[in-house]
Amino acid sequence: MTPTVTRFGIAIAAAFAFSGAMLALPATATAKTYRVADQGDALSMDPHSLNESLQLSFTGNIYEPLVARDKKLGLVPGLATKWTQTSPTTWRFELRKGVQFHDGTPFTADDVLFSYERAKGEGSDIKTYVGSIKEIRKLGDHEVEMVTNAPFPILPDVVSLWYMMSKKWCEANNATRPVDKRKGIENAASFRANGTGPFRLKSRDPGVRTVLVRNLNYWDKIDSNVDDVVFTPIGNDATRVAALISGEIDMMQPVPVQDVARLKQNANLTILQGPELRTIFLGMDQSRNELLFSNVKGKNPFKDKRVRQAFYQAIDIEAIKTRIMRGAATPTALMVAPGIKGFVPELNKRLPYDPAASKKLLADAGYASGFEVKMNCPNDRYVNDGEICQAVAGMLARVGVKVNLEAESKATYFPKILSRNTSFYLLGWTPGTYDSHNPLFALMATPGAGGQGQFNLGSYSNPKLDELTANISSETDQAKRNAMIAEAFKIHQDDVGHLPLHQQALAWGMRKNVELVQLPDNFNPFKYAVLK
Repeated sequence: MTPTVTRFGIAIAAAFAFSGAMLALPATATAKTYRVADQGDALSMDPHSLNESLQLSFTGNIYEPLVARDKKLGLVPGLATKWTQTSPTTWRFELRKGVQFHDGTPFTADDVLFSYERAKGEGSDIKTYVGSIKEIRKLGDHEVEMVTNAPFPILPDVVSLWYMMSKKWCEANNATRPVDKRKGIENAASFRANGTGPFRLKSRDPGVRTVLVRNLNYWDKIDSNVDDVVFTPIGNDATRVAALISGEIDMMQPVPVQDVARLKQNANLTILQGPELRTIFLGMDQSRNELLFSNVKGKNPFKDKRVRQAFYQAIDIEAIKTRIMRGAATPTALMVAPGIKGFVPELNKRLPYDPAASKKLLADAGYASGFEVKMNCPNDRYVNDGEICQAVAGMLARVGVKVNLEAESKATYFPKILSRNTSFYLLGWTPGTYDSHNPLFALMATPGAGGQGQFNLGSYSNPKLDELTANISSETDQAKRNAMIAEAFKIHQDDVGHLPLHQQALAWGMRKNVELVQLPDNFNPFKYAVLK
């Protein structure tokens, strides 16, 4: 462990030496530098490259959507000042005038059309946000019309995480296609940025430090008094906590669950806690006829529901909650959290923890002696993710399943599992639309066109669920829509399509002079940060 601590220690020292040097200059004597740390880094500055919360939260300070969210996650005008549904399949967006990208180029309808083609194209990881759109028409320099494949009443919710890019800048910098993390394809947009947001990218040193500066030409007033932001990934929990206590950083997340109570006693710190809308779950390859990483040859154990259920009932979720998460988790039987539109309380009842039942199910499926399988897991993305996977591996060992755990940084983890080079994996998901259609479409529907099932990495498939998901997208009667959502969730539960674990809790740590708005999607907009 020592090399890891040392490496991040050097990174921290470099970051703070840099910020200290900036503050020492007479011209910036009154500048307010906001120093932020996270357990992982944003993997790219390309806003279309990775559909991951930290990535979208960070790049959301640089880039903006047409429809934005306020401090209560309500829809508000962003780069569009108004949107109107003119027919069941047509939406008209009036674009904000006078907005400039950071290089001074005006924002126009051409940038919207370009961003649409880029977001739905090869390599994009956010196809699910534009997959419902059939075409976009330019009605004028500041007006566009979006035509959906079918009636889609939640379109404004869905496009709130689709960020606009400059057509001119991308063409000039050979960045017309997104950075493709699956294939290791990079371009200028991974290390440079040109958005319309309240902060501009000043420098980028992946895995070490990223510096943002305030956009003095921003079109809107913001609450923040921050002049620049120094973002440092610090993977080691103890190092991250030490940096906060010493005052080397102003804010960090997540606060390690084992340190929350202690840090609450520190008079110089504030700990913000709250529920998060993210669900942590396990997925299994249910598509291949033979698993990539297992000692079972000639067949795929996960195609058998009895095996999937055996894994489910071998997991002691209460032990994970109390021992691994120190109570900062809410066990769940659903793939969505309370607070997501369409959540079904009646279905939120887990199958019982029952190792004896697991052993019998495995024996009935032909695996009385168990089998081996590799499990892929990140160790710097979710709260105690590596520890959760270790616990699951130990629990499965008790029923005869040998798990070969491969835990690694999300920098290598995500490209691997997003390429479906996995047999058994852990993932977390916050519906970016705050609506149940999002996980149904992205996580549970059969992989298909327009981003459908893009994150259904084990290729679970049920035609009835697919049919319901399509109907849910266009249903305007809320009661009928909720009934269909409940039916789809019940199908997925009965199939044991995934293994839901829990919703983790938020824990942010900050110095007493910092004021922030904690959102349940764990986004951290710097435009809300105030340094007193």
